Amino acid sequence: MTSVRKWSIRVTLAVIFASGIVLGMWLNRCRISQSDLPSAYPTAFQQPLESGEAVVMKVYREVSPTVVNIITIRKAVNFWMQIVPQQAGQGTGFVIDSAGHILTNNHVIAGVDNIEVTFMGGKTLRAVLVGRDPVNDLAVIKVDPFPQMAVAPLGNSDNLSPGQRVIAIGNPFGFQHTVTAGFISALHRDMNIGQHTLMDLIQTDAAINPGNSGGPLMNSAGEVIGINTALVNPTPTGGFTGIGLAVPINRAKRVANQIIKLGRRIYPWEGIRSSLNLTPQIAKIIGLPPVSGILIYEVAPGSPAEKAGVQGGNRLVYLRDRPVVLGGDVLLAVDDIPVTTFDEYRNIILQKNIGDQVRLRILRGSVEHQLPVTLEADPRIP
Repeated sequence: MTSVRKWSIRVTLAVIFASGIVLGMWLNRCRISQSDLPSAYPTAFQQPLESGEAVVMKVYREVSPTVVNIITIRKAVNFWMQIVPQQAGQGTGFVIDSAGHILTNNHVIAGVDNIEVTFMGGKTLRAVLVGRDPVNDLAVIKVDPFPQMAVAPLGNSDNLSPGQRVIAIGNPFGFQHTVTAGFISALHRDMNIGQHTLMDLIQTDAAINPGNSGGPLMNSAGEVIGINTALVNPTPTGGFTGIGLAVPINRAKRVANQIIKLGRRIYPWEGIRSSLNLTPQIAKIIGLPPVSGILIYEVAPGSPAEKAGVQGGNRLVYLRDRPVVLGGDVLLAVDDIPVTTFDEYRNIILQKNIGDQVRLRILRGSVEHQLPVTLEADPRIP
């Protein structure tokens, strides 16, 4: 073999060897390790959960089995004048005891003929109405209990605070067992509902939509602290705009216990039958000190108000062609809460219980008096 040929072979081998080294280095740099491959779930899901996430997930797991979807049926007449069942609406409720009692809103079940509830997992049962309280928009229905039936833990709504985390579970737009979370935005809110005012409500920014009505609002411990009831200024489609309202659970417990025990809600009564809302201007016109309050026309004979010494009017006059009864006491406040309209006054009384004592601050002539009145059951409601 000539020296030239040997040299050529050596060069070729050297080139091949060098090429192999370069190729190996390139492959090593481009190699994709198993740890770099995408996993079945995004990396964020493999990280430890934030405390807020963990709380919401835990509450959902523990409480959602107690929440039911309520479907209501109303009888209707079709084109051929036949009576047929027709879905009237839907809402939410939650089990409050092992006997199968379910708490919900009155507006969810009012005026319907049949009620069906569906539990998590698909179990559907017929429910019967036990009783309702339109004033507080609450109702109790009942199903036959079963061994796996879970009961919601009821908390205490007397010590809530704005900024507190809350979780809602419901069936918005028919999407069953939907969870949303937020905070208590404010307390002691009032809202007009039909002919009366729901008072002392919990305000929350947890998303509440049609179908959430009657569902539980819970604290971070999974205890029910309110019943989701109303939206404030919903969108044209009825959707959530950032403010929802809930009835405090302590009030709901009192109402539910009475309904379960007696089959109906018995309202407290004091016996003031009618009145005139006073402004300082109107008060001056009829010869009274310039105060805001309620001029009492009549007190029912034998009523708690009469027993306490509250006095009604005794002479009829006309104020701008409107009949006005003068001579009665002017009601200024209830338990130090000023009242300027009869509706305000009635709503305060309706939040009380039978046997409660309220202090009426009244003006008689030019002298103020504090009169204690013990509320009784309203005899006008059978």
